[in-house]
Formats: sequence, C-alpha cells, structure tokens
Amino acid sequence: MTTTNTQPEVLEPTDPEVGRLKLDNLVKTFGSGATAVNAVDGITLDIPPGEFVTLLGPSGCGKTTTLRMVAGFEDATSGRVELDGTNLVDQPPNKRPMAMVFQSYALFPHLSVRENIAYGLKLKKLPAAEIREQVDVALTSMNLNALADRAPNQLSGGQQQRVALARAMVMRPKVLLFDEPLSNLDAKLRVRMRQEIRRLQHRLGITSLYVTHDQSEAMTLSDRIVVMNAGKIEQAASPDEIYRRPASVFVADFIGRANFLAVDVLEVADGNARVRVLEREFTIPAHPDIGAGSDALVLVRPESVRLEKVDSSEQAHDVVGDHGQILAAVFYGENVEYEVETEHGTIVVIEADPDPETIHAEGSEVRIDFNSERSWLLPNRD
Repeated sequence: MTTTNTQPEVLEPTDPEVGRLKLDNLVKTFGSGATAVNAVDGITLDIPPGEFVTLLGPSGCGKTTTLRMVAGFEDATSGRVELDGTNLVDQPPNKRPMAMVFQSYALFPHLSVRENIAYGLKLKKLPAAEIREQVDVALTSMNLNALADRAPNQLSGGQQQRVALARAMVMRPKVLLFDEPLSNLDAKLRVRMRQEIRRLQHRLGITSLYVTHDQSEAMTLSDRIVVMNAGKIEQAASPDEIYRRPASVFVADFIGRANFLAVDVLEVADGNARVRVLEREFTIPAHPDIGAGSDALVLVRPESVRLEKVDSSEQAHDVVGDHGQILAAVFYGENVEYEVETEHGTIVVIEADPDPETIHAEGSEVRIDFNSERSWLLPNRD
C-alpha cells in the first residue's frame, strides 16, 4: 500500500482572522519626579491582522522602547497592549504568542542550524516527529536545507539572519517583531534580505511590527510607516502618503530628500492653494491646515525640480527670481545630483538617466521650475 506525504513543503499562511495588535495610550516613563522622561508618550496604534507596520524615527524617538513593550521585555508605565482583544501588558514575554528577530541574530553557537530552528518547538514539548516535520518545512521555505548541519560560525551574516527568521516563523506566532534585523549586513545583502522578508511575510500573512532607522528599508517593506518623534507618533500612513503628503515639516525632512521654499499663500480652495514663489504663481496641493495668508512652506522633492540652461543674453549679474547657479554637479551614472544656489537658499536637484553631454557645468546659470502637482504645501510650524 502506497501512502502519500501530505506534509507541505513550505510554511503555510496563518489564519487571516488572528493577529490584530492594538496599542492603547501606551506610555513608558524612565526616572521619576523632575528627572522623569517619557520615552514613549501615549502611543495609540491599531494594526489589523497580516499588516506589516514599521516604526521609523531618529535615535531616541521611542521606537525600540515601543517594540520592547509589545514583546514584554520592557514594562509599560501605563496603557494597554492588546492582541485579538486580550490585554498582554502583564504577561511575560514567553507567554505572548509573538516571536522576535534580533539585530544580533541571537543564535546558539553550540547548536546546528537545524537545532537552532527546533529550539522553540522543543520548549513547547511537541512530539519529536512533529518537530522534525516543522523544521524540515522551515528549512525548505528559507532555502537552508544544505546548511542544516552547520554551526552558526560556519555561516555568512545573511545565512545567519535567514536561520533567525526560520526560527521565529516556525513557531507560527500571531505577531512577528523585528528589531533592526538587517543593520549588520552589507548594503547589497540588506536589499536581498528585505525582499526575502517581504516575500515571506506576504505569503504567510503574519502581523509584523518592524523597527528601523533606515528609510529605504521602511519604504520597501511596509504596508504602513509610523514616523515617531520624541515619544509620539508624527504620522502613520502608507509609504506613498508619507513621502508625497507628509503631515509635518519634520516628517517631510526625515523621509527622503527635501527642498523647502517659503511662499506667499494667496488663495486656498478645494484642497489646493494658489501661491507665489520663485517670482511666479503656482497652484499646489495643500495640507488641510493651510489657509490664505498662512505661514507656509512648499515641499519640493529633488526629483520634481527641472533645470533649464540660461542663454548668455539672459544671464543676470545677481541670481534672482527663478534663476540659480550650479554650485555642484555630481554624476552617479543612473542620475546626476545638483546643488543650485538661489535667493531662496540652496536647492537640491536630482535628474534621472542623464545625458552626460547635457549635464550643467558647475558655475553655470540655470532657470528653475518644478512639478507643482507633485509638490505639497505645509504649515511652517516645526
């Protein structure tokens, strides 16, 4: 009699109805009295099942402390950490149905790859046959079969990180937590690992909370980015919205490259503002808090600026209006980056796929224009 092996060759998706993570007015205070500091100051966040959310911000903004409170490694001063309606704030880390992937990999040096992946399953006291089957599936899913019997010190950094991912995912957690897991890898390997993490998370549908200071990492991995500053959330939105429609000057300046130009706001209607800048009038999408006469700045991304050569007959002795002078022109192959001196300050311009023969020379005068539809008017309050 022939039996059919029904064991899946790859990790199967999680239940799409589980894994809703809610942070409700979460606070972490260090110190007391006059020296007390709120490292996390009233964070409220609702993460639906299967969403990949990244906490992003400068050092000291509270993102890692928030992650550690979710994991249970840090006690919350107040607030709630709810998973599928259950408050976990008083439960120890080993009682929370979560798994964490650390920056340092945290592999056991005396155990093989297979034994490292199996470690958590053994703690759950699963039958040996079931552990073996689940570890085999994890090894196949992460393309680690050929490395199963090696020790961690026989692996590259990328291979060690894949083992750490396999060890976390084999536990079938409701929530997967990432503490800057790629920061120890070189640039090219980081890009490959981002793709691997995103592919696995999409396939498995595990709710994921990721901490990083790398903006590119956050933009490529996330369904939603939470930008933090001084323990608070500045904005929580999709990568596109964070980049194109930031909620504040802080967010705009933190995410990507940004030019800010002071403008006169002449009129606001239907979400657009008529402004005067570079001695010309433009109609620009505007933040909801913008009104006629507001103190405002227009955000112009470097790739939205266009430069045009100025004929010698048009050149002025002083750089005024919509004219500027090329301070620097750096050719990177896939793009050229300019720094242009204007009466409004230095503007950064990035031109993709440039023709080397038409690159503007340093010291030359150019006329400046920008795509008003791709720009964004912000209140000048940061």
